Amino acid sequence: MDQAWLVPVAIVFGFVLGAGAVVAVVAAHRRGQRAVAVATPTVPEGADEVIDSLESAGIVLDASNNVLKASTGALAFGLVWNQALVHPELVALVDQVRRSGDPIGRELHLSRGPFGEASIYVFVRVAPLGTRFVLVLAEDRTESYRLEDVRRDFVANVSHELKTPIGAVSLLAEALESAAKEPDEVKRFAKRLSIEAERLARITHEIIELSRLQASDVLQEAATVDVDAVIAQAVDRNRVAAEKHGIALVSGGDAGSEVFGDAGLLVTAVHNLIANAIQYSPDNSRVGIGVSHSDGIVEIAVTDQGVGIPESERDRVFERFFRVDAARSRNTGGTGLGLAIVKHVVQNHGGDVRVWSHPGSGSTFTIRLPEAAAGPAGPRFHPLTLGATT
Repeated sequence: MDQAWLVPVAIVFGFVLGAGAVVAVVAAHRRGQRAVAVATPTVPEGADEVIDSLESAGIVLDASNNVLKASTGALAFGLVWNQALVHPELVALVDQVRRSGDPIGRELHLSRGPFGEASIYVFVRVAPLGTRFVLVLAEDRTESYRLEDVRRDFVANVSHELKTPIGAVSLLAEALESAAKEPDEVKRFAKRLSIEAERLARITHEIIELSRLQASDVLQEAATVDVDAVIAQAVDRNRVAAEKHGIALVSGGDAGSEVFGDAGLLVTAVHNLIANAIQYSPDNSRVGIGVSHSDGIVEIAVTDQGVGIPESERDRVFERFFRVDAARSRNTGGTGLGLAIVKHVVQNHGGDVRVWSHPGSGSTFTIRLPEAAAGPAGPRFHPLTLGATT
């Protein structure tokens, strides 16, 4: 071949070879993008905004039943963990919709997690979302089921406990009238009247609070909660009472734990445990508050050096108005509702509360809660931590 043609032929050959390489690279890149899109599907356009705006539970699932998006309500109800549906009943409805292609609505009675007594009644609607996705909506119907129980319990609580301070106030008022000309007696009766009035107000407040916890789902505005901040607030609320009796409040343990729920209610629960420990501890002793977390479980333990609880009565300590030492409780102003409130707060957060005790050696009350973990669907519950009251 004439050497004059070699240069043009080499240039053309190089251009064709380079163009072929570019085409191959572009094609491989597009195939990779399609593979990534299949492996990691995204929420359909507009679904993100809809789910975020829901007050009830909303969940978007991909073709493999992985949770792509979950609303705060779905997390608070314990319907989602680790980007998957927790309850087999929901999975069965989703599979049925995939087979038929038709929306389904059904009322279900579900636990708040894999184990435990806390449960919810929800009306669930499952529908296809495009060709590959499924939308799950759940509306809480628990309140309608609880109302009758709450009404009955409220009436029983009022008739059982309020009659004592009300009767005392009435008798003291009569005594004041009779002792009108005796200043010392008037002062003594007035002081006692003030004590009974405070006790009456405290009992009324706690009955209302307990009824509220039973009557509806209190986690409508749940968020990630810093456990360290909860402990600090609860300890601060009890500091004056502890100092009055020379009791040291010592807190420690694992720092940085987070749970999903209502910070105010969790502070109330821990506060009640600490107040209970102070009430039943001897003067100049100590109350310990410890935090630990492992395997997705956050534990808050409150330990006292008090009188302890007999084994025969440990199963009853979370009952309304139950007192291990009724005389001591009344003298210190206890209502017998503090631990019942703790139980309902913890159950509403999908956890449980346990007690260890030995007469004469003190007691340890332990709150167990699901640890909040971040993920594509937001904070989620750990499967082993949604528990029942012992």
